[in-house]
Amino acid sequence: MGDGDKTPLRLQFNPKVRLEFHGATITSDAGLLPIRELDDALGLTHIAADYIQESRSGRNIRHHLVPLLRQSIYSRLAGYDDTNDAERLSQDPAMRVVVGWQGPDRNAASTSEMGRFETETLTEEKNLKGLAQMNSQWVAGAMVHTPHRRVILDMDSSESPVHGQQEGAAYNGHFESVCFHPLFLFNQFGDCEGATLRPGNVHSADRWQELLEPVVKGYRKKGLRLLFRGDAAFGKPEVYEYLEQETIGYTIRLSANAVLQREIAHLLVRPTEWPSQKPIVSYHDFAYRAQSWNVSRRVVAKMEWHQGELFPRVGFIVTNLSYPPKGIVRFYNGRGTAEQWIKEGKYALNWTRLSCHKFVANQVRLWLFVLAYNLGNFMRRLVLPEDMKHWTLTSLQTRLIKTGGRLVRHARRLVFQLAEVLVTREMLTGILERISRLRLAPG
Repeated sequence: MGDGDKTPLRLQFNPKVRLEFHGATITSDAGLLPIRELDDALGLTHIAADYIQESRSGRNIRHHLVPLLRQSIYSRLAGYDDTNDAERLSQDPAMRVVVGWQGPDRNAASTSEMGRFETETLTEEKNLKGLAQMNSQWVAGAMVHTPHRRVILDMDSSESPVHGQQEGAAYNGHFESVCFHPLFLFNQFGDCEGATLRPGNVHSADRWQELLEPVVKGYRKKGLRLLFRGDAAFGKPEVYEYLEQETIGYTIRLSANAVLQREIAHLLVRPTEWPSQKPIVSYHDFAYRAQSWNVSRRVVAKMEWHQGELFPRVGFIVTNLSYPPKGIVRFYNGRGTAEQWIKEGKYALNWTRLSCHKFVANQVRLWLFVLAYNLGNFMRRLVLPEDMKHWTLTSLQTRLIKTGGRLVRHARRLVFQLAEVLVTREMLTGILERISRLRLAPG
């Protein structure tokens, strides 16, 4: 990355072409600059000092907590998921600026500094809790700028494969791999409300209340209506009872059994007209009480007859909502977006790469990935123009963040000359205008 050797490299196919390296003045991630502008407008990383406490001592501390946290988050959002990348990124002009660098000779943190910050400072219990609290504050701040009358919470688990001897790694029969088994909670806007790292061999719903309850309490203070969706793993009496006690509307998939099948047996008659391209769908609802339940609950069944299949596809959903059966199914199917958001975190940020030996260090890594994910999601849903809101996080990386730029220093200014390829001046002007309006909005 440095500027030590200035000798150009030659290419044989065209002798007129030369390659020069100016690492301290050239960046491939100039698109981090408008994201840093959004960060500043919403006051995100600025509040880190309120949640993370300094445990280092001495006069030789070069990088303070807030710049270090910014570097951790921004590097992950740009696709650098390992602290080993910090050595090169420390000299990147865009990274220097977004973490708070002002002078020409001040690098961002090195690999060793970032490693100590993430595996020592942040793993302290108070700081680990602080990351969770800060994430909640971030999401709350973004929701201030989001018109909504209700909040839909989707909970789902995922697999984080491991390839070493990490603490908590275990074989999971469902995923058929040695892994961690993190649990995620999203709202309907794609913000990750929280995440919990768990050993690989736990049940999919393990620690659900620990993750859900603080989020519920936060929204209850604002008097918002809450709804919850979950797959069959969350079909547990204690889940229903908690949601009913908190007056939270829910739709949760219910595993089929003989009693449920008998309730719809009279509907399992093959239609007289064989399905063509579209399946023939019917719905039914009824009261049902399992042996482990303290009360009867409403169950909605959906039957689908498909062409070439002798038997229908049947699914059951338990709910306390009063929507028509078709509406219940449609609402439940919306939870598929949570699976998509988990995939985005995997493919864009590689947040399943939890390679530290200690379990607590991997929990820290997961929180840093969640913060990076949320920062990218805020950019997507609060700032991007309508014709760009369909972008995935991968699109955000490749089309915006990975904008090439050259730093030109003037006496009192730093000027980034950007490559106008995928993101034009007009598009970036619109993005900055939207960020400016967020500063002026009440919040």
